[in-house]
Amino acid sequence: MHIGTRAALTAAFTATLLASVGASAAEVNVYSSRHYDVDKALYDTFTQQTGIKVNVIEGKEDELIERMKTEGANSPADVLITVDAGRLWRAQEAGLLQPTRNKALEAAIPAHLREPEGHWFGISKRARIIVYNKATVKPADLPRYESLAEPAWKGRVLVRGSNSVYNQSLVGSLLAADGEAKTEAWAKGVVANMARKPQGGDTDQIKGVAAGEGDVAVSNTYYFARIASSTKPEDKAIADKLGVIFPNQGDRGTHVNISGAGITKSAPNKESAEKFLEYLISPDAQRMFTEKNFEYPIVAGAPTAPVLVSWGTFKEDPLNAAVYGKNNAEALKIMDRAGWK
Repeated sequence: MHIGTRAALTAAFTATLLASVGASAAEVNVYSSRHYDVDKALYDTFTQQTGIKVNVIEGKEDELIERMKTEGANSPADVLITVDAGRLWRAQEAGLLQPTRNKALEAAIPAHLREPEGHWFGISKRARIIVYNKATVKPADLPRYESLAEPAWKGRVLVRGSNSVYNQSLVGSLLAADGEAKTEAWAKGVVANMARKPQGGDTDQIKGVAAGEGDVAVSNTYYFARIASSTKPEDKAIADKLGVIFPNQGDRGTHVNISGAGITKSAPNKESAEKFLEYLISPDAQRMFTEKNFEYPIVAGAPTAPVLVSWGTFKEDPLNAAVYGKNNAEALKIMDRAGWK
């Protein structure tokens, strides 16, 4: 072989090797369905602390899952982040996530907020609460999610549609607690009690209660926390009219969902991906989740946004998030049969 040719080949091989090592150590590719302003700050801080660049592809959960399926073993994705355990379960069932045994993650994240085999981990949490009109509702009259289906609430309930993954997971948790027959009867009762056809997101339900369109709304905590913490006079006027109920405090506890993340089966940068997950449970990241987006930190003892603290502590349902993820398909069928559009 000509010396010049051999040198050229050696140089090319070395460049390829260095590029491979650099990709493995210096970047992480994140597919995320989170759409919050805080996320860019999270990524930037991680890069500042570690030197690892974060490449982000954002989209809806199902779109990202289908993209990963199409990409197959050649998918560049290292980490999948979603705003609900149901979609993480779906990705796991499709064989898109790999189990990760990580002592730091397992020690910091409560067992019920991570998949038992390590396919995915909660990184922040939110409770599914009932927001009520203080002028027309006594919290003692609505102690449980199950109470929403009682005849006394006919024409008074505001809740978003069945296409909301937050509602699907709530129904999935009811399915685990009450069984199929009772859960379907409950769903039919909720539909019968709706003040209007489902429309908009959780914020729209909250504003609807303040406007007198209904008396109670089902919402994730951070939606109401945003309004309650706002300095806008119109938001303050809304918050002043409303109160918070944490359902089922006398039995299993309030349903809690997660934003969560898992390392993909094809991850080309697995080491960087693990470092990224570890960062998401660090004090800096947990503080940003709660201060900037009013999510509850996943790590016990971490500081919590003042507005969330003002609502008091609550008992949360210890049901493993993987269960209501697994129940997602059946929950959708129940909602469909109940006429929950």
